[in-house]
Parts: sequence; C-alpha cells; structure tokens
Amino acid sequence: MRTVVFDLDGTLADTSADLLAAANACFRDLGHGDLLTPADALTAFHGGRAMLRLGFSRLGALSEADVDAQYPRLLAAYADGIDTHTRLYPGAVQAVEALRAAGFATAICTNKPEGLAQTLVTRLGVRGLFDALIGADTLPTRKPDVAPYAASVERAGGRVPRSMLVGDTDTDRKTARAAGVPVALVTFGPEGRDIARLEPDALLDHFDHLPELAERLVR
Repeated sequence: MRTVVFDLDGTLADTSADLLAAANACFRDLGHGDLLTPADALTAFHGGRAMLRLGFSRLGALSEADVDAQYPRLLAAYADGIDTHTRLYPGAVQAVEALRAAGFATAICTNKPEGLAQTLVTRLGVRGLFDALIGADTLPTRKPDVAPYAASVERAGGRVPRSMLVGDTDTDRKTARAAGVPVALVTFGPEGRDIARLEPDALLDHFDHLPELAERLVR
C-alpha cells in the first residue's frame, strides 16, 4: 500500500503559539517574564529544548543544566494548554481524506512526545484519519533516524519504498533522505518559500495540491 507520512508541528498544524506559551511559562516561573515572541515560531518547531536554549541565551546565561531542569516544566505547561491556539493548516483534513479515498495509507511521524501528539490530534478531531502515529519517545531513536519513519509506514500497513514524507524542516528532509523516499516541504510554515533552500523533491504551497503530488511522487 502506498503511504504518505506527515510531520505534525509546522506541517499539519500550527502549534507555535502554544509551544511558545509553554516555554514562556517556564521563564515567568523563574522571574524573567516572557522571553520569546511570535517571531520565534521557527524555533518553536524545533522543539522544547530549542526554545529553552533561545530564551536562556537572551539572558546571557545559557546552561544545559537549566534547560534540562526546565524541560519537564515546559512539557507540563504545554500539556495544560496544548490546543488553546493550535489550528490545523487550511485544507489539511480534506487532503488527508482525499489521499485515503485514493487508496493511500496515512501516518504521522513527529518529534513531539507520543503522548502529547496523541492528545493533540485527538483534540483536533483527526486521530481517526491516521493509521499510525510515531512520536519522539515511541522508539529509542527519533527523526532524522530512519527507524521512526519506517515504523510509521509499516504500522500503517505500507512499505517504505512506496511512501513519502511531508514536513517542514531540515530534520524531515534528512529523514526522507535516510529512508530513500521523496520529501515535500510545506511553504506555509514560518520559513515560507525560503524552505526551498533545502532542495526537497517538491514544495507544497497548499494542501489542496497534495493528492496530485502524492500520485506523482509515490509509485
């Protein structure tokens, strides 16, 4: 079965506001106020530790010990407000439904912890549109290691050589290259069309174009 695998944050959904709010909750608890702004959305899509590092660097006091200490607090704050501002990108639901109607399996492979990812897609009402979900802690490794991607395809009932990845970062590009599969990177994330610098197999300007793109890239 042909399979399309999606990244979650910055690809299926704009989660940046809720991620940034969780990091700022940590900084407020430490008495520093909000150190991150909406302009830091790209950092948010690189994960909780990246946001904490950026905030502490603005204090001139970057320490991995501080990052490690605050990371559990960030996860707890994020869990509390995981879907406050998060929204699926326009056309995402319709594109996934069209793929499934055309005989594709669909899956999610994300570097968000699996429990949080499951909670988010359930609250967004789309968990039933995906045959498998692999998170950062589902396996011993995470993207760009190939194992989580392969697991997401296989658990969805597909085979890696007949799959593709839709993502928004260099991590996704590297994952696809490691798996030997095509990758489409979205241009509606914080990088916009600057993501073309990564030279993916395709750029995705709107989810309306995905079903036709998948037909072309996945044989």
